[in-house]
Amino acid sequence: MGLVLAFSGCSTISDATDAVRGRLAAREEAKVRSYPAAPRETYDALRNAVAQMGYRVVRRGPAQGELEAIGGVRAGESHGSARQLYLKVRLKPSLDGSGTEVAVRLTEIIEPDSSNRPGQATEAALRDTPQYEVLFEKLGQVLAAPKL
Repeated sequence: MGLVLAFSGCSTISDATDAVRGRLAAREEAKVRSYPAAPRETYDALRNAVAQMGYRVVRRGPAQGELEAIGGVRAGESHGSARQLYLKVRLKPSLDGSGTEVAVRLTEIIEPDSSNRPGQATEAALRDTPQYEVLFEKLGQVLAAPKL
């Protein structure tokens, strides 16, 4: 009897763990948008768009369709704290070959006491921020701009 109860408890713990993992995975999911342009053209426009938004590119791979950028350091909510946005983008040709899928993940880096304990930052995925729409809109504008 005790053995049956022990195994049924493991099942409940396993179910709870799976639920938490599912919620965390949903927070980490990228926001995706498609554009009717070739991957390299979209990549070049993306670099322009993130620069216009004040991000600094820290890692790029045009052939791999990857770009990572970081925003400027801003004051946090409490005295001595700091925060920064980190942007990770993956580009790939759309399934039908007519354009490019752009997948964006934003992370906020928060350092609670940057003056006394630097390097003690935490990261949190951002899901509901207007920064995604701003980036997608800016990318669309850059792609639509006349080429010189």
